[in-house]
Amino acid sequence: MGQENDLSFARAMTPAETKVTILVGTMTGTAEMVAGEVRDALAAEGLAAETVALDGKDASTLEGAGAILICTSTYGQGDIPDNAKAFFGDLESKKPSLAGRVYGVIALGDMTYAETFCAGGKRFDALLASLGARRIGERLDHDASSDRLPEDAAVEWARAWAALLKAQG
Repeated sequence: MGQENDLSFARAMTPAETKVTILVGTMTGTAEMVAGEVRDALAAEGLAAETVALDGKDASTLEGAGAILICTSTYGQGDIPDNAKAFFGDLESKKPSLAGRVYGVIALGDMTYAETFCAGGKRFDALLASLGARRIGERLDHDASSDRLPEDAAVEWARAWAALLKAQG
């Protein structure tokens, strides 16, 4: 009762930081496909990137994660995808300090559902910020109703994000 949670994944990035962990929340596989394209684009920019599906993951997934990149869809009424709910809930309940950590968010949604557009990504964005992490650049909110393929938009965004990440030092 009243026990303090000592869980902390805070650490400063070094100028040579090149590791990016892409955490994937998906229902239909679109976010997973986008994350794979982003991983390849980041590798082409000289960053070591890996994708991690959030199925069965918890807050400890962030240990040694490097920079964090969330790539998630939105499901139902603005919900986190089923495969990411346990991870999201664990972060909410344990509240690890992410001070000194940087992150980015690729949010996938459909503007047809304007009230919940990209809500999964927006919820992750708010949670990571509340835990002390600092977002680099703007969040990418991709509209599935647009003419642009999500992987094309995400790769372009990832190249710019990589430059921002490298400039952090």
